[in-house]
Amino acid sequence: MNDVLFTPWRMSYLTGAPPSGAGGCLFCDLPGLGDAEALIVERGRSVFAVLNRYPYSNGHVLVAPYAHRATLPELTREERIELIDLSARIEEALRAEYAPGGLNAGLNLGKCAGAGVPGHLHMHLVPRWEGDTNFMTVVSGTRVVPEDLEVTFRRLRARLGTPEGAS
Repeated sequence: MNDVLFTPWRMSYLTGAPPSGAGGCLFCDLPGLGDAEALIVERGRSVFAVLNRYPYSNGHVLVAPYAHRATLPELTREERIELIDLSARIEEALRAEYAPGGLNAGLNLGKCAGAGVPGHLHMHLVPRWEGDTNFMTVVSGTRVVPEDLEVTFRRLRARLGTPEGAS
């Protein structure tokens, strides 16, 4: 018997379809949506944290400034401070909620550096566990993420103390 793994939510990513409404910038568009729709787990004054819709693992969070900035020097001092402070809060929440063995945290600045949205910088926080890589990624280019994004959204919002109806 052959098992089939369906991941229809990845099709727009795989076909290169624009990640946001009218082909604009994903990170500029997301803050205009409701938190649940956009999967925003926390909003700060100048930055916000959002679940990656195409995660490498459970709890993959992106922290981005509201302002469209491509590089660290383009950020104001306040934006840089808040980016790191919110990233630290997200790391703390991920460690408490998921108990990963470690985390990958970093920025991909520019297309050739691997940035999926090269014009708008964003910090990746990716929880990792011993043995969390498997043959699916290598053989079929598919990642197996065992928790639904809406469940991850609710868990992290509760852990961060974000009110249920907040947007």
